[in-house]
Amino acid sequence: MTTGRSGRTVRDLRRGNRSAVLQRLYFGGPMSRQELGPATGLSSGSVSNVVGELVADGLLEEAGIVDSDGGRPRTLLRVTPGSAHMIGVDVGETRVRVELFDLALTELARTEMPLLPRGCYDVGPIVDHIRAGIAAVLAEAGVGTERLLGVGVGVPGIVDHQAPGGAVVHGQTIGWDAVPLEALLRATGALPDEVPYIIDNGARTLGQAEMWFGAGRGAREAVVVLFGSGVGASLITDGSPDGGTTEGTPLEWGHLTVSVRGRRCRCGALGCLEAYTGAESLLARWSERGGAAGGRPVDSLDEEEALAALLAAAREGDPVAVEVLEETAEYLGAGLSDVINLFRPERILIGGWAGLMLGPHILASVREHATRYSLRHPAGRVSIGMGSLGPDAVTVGAATLPLSAFFARGGRRAVSDPPVEQPGWQTALEVRGGAASRHA
Repeated sequence: MTTGRSGRTVRDLRRGNRSAVLQRLYFGGPMSRQELGPATGLSSGSVSNVVGELVADGLLEEAGIVDSDGGRPRTLLRVTPGSAHMIGVDVGETRVRVELFDLALTELARTEMPLLPRGCYDVGPIVDHIRAGIAAVLAEAGVGTERLLGVGVGVPGIVDHQAPGGAVVHGQTIGWDAVPLEALLRATGALPDEVPYIIDNGARTLGQAEMWFGAGRGAREAVVVLFGSGVGASLITDGSPDGGTTEGTPLEWGHLTVSVRGRRCRCGALGCLEAYTGAESLLARWSERGGAAGGRPVDSLDEEEALAALLAAAREGDPVAVEVLEETAEYLGAGLSDVINLFRPERILIGGWAGLMLGPHILASVREHATRYSLRHPAGRVSIGMGSLGPDAVTVGAATLPLSAFFARGGRRAVSDPPVEQPGWQTALEVRGGAASRHA
């Protein structure tokens, strides 16, 4: 295989060209061949070759015709939604959610399985839930695994992707100590060996979903907060302005110390941000101060029911509920000020089930406290708002993990490309200015 001066092979160049065309059509909407050239930096000849390959592979289809200025009408192209499927899994704090999507991220089927007893994170039952969920969504949609690009799994904790045997999860707050989750899922036999499991931190999958499809589009530097029983965040430092592929770094932000010798966090340390802002600790503080949900003890309800009761009490003017919410808003704002001072993002988005419930009630106060605790210059350039994808954002983001890998392979389902014939010099030197690298 010949290589260019950059060390890239002809196969690399072709893969990059395919990736550039696929991603531009995926995020930029229907587009003609003539528009794809300037948009990707490829010559008209290379666009024609790549489009021909992708149409032959069933990945692109015609999406109508538009008139051109005095010339022949132009045919629009789009990514074929039914040409591939992805599964997204959210190992959440109260349930495991599994969803099946087509290539356009349209939901085809879903199932949810509660974690019982409440808050039980035993690895065996969670693996069983994921296995059963995969089978259920494939059966509901009536599809097989031949077009399945992979299963993305969002989990709480730190994910080691370099471990022998596949991804290992270190989830201190849920009692997971080096859990070989990828190997355990593979051992279930739920999927053929060629269908990958891609596991990552749930805050990172939430961040990628918001950056690709939600309130993060257009931002290059953003922090996306996952606010549930605990709190986490994902830092995006080189986002694509057109919503293309982004690289996020999960932050164990919930375990930032905000009060020396403060409340004990579920991780075991004292004074973590999560011990003051996570829904679990928020509800514990309400209960400790005499809060009750319609006469029922707070700990007799699941967290979503209890948080709804707290918000209802605050709306009715209950002074304890109001005090707990305001205290939570101040701690959350102070925690965001550290993110603002350290990373100077242009946008902060709050998501997660608890964030979506609390946001309308405390967002203005969170902004005020974040500004007060931050340095003026970085505080003046950041906006703080809500995520826009709702409670399914982690699942959608998990499904983008195999989708992102698919794009990186240039739309090939196998990890390795098939052999390609040696092209002429023009194609081998084609990727001018690294068109593919802007989307990788």
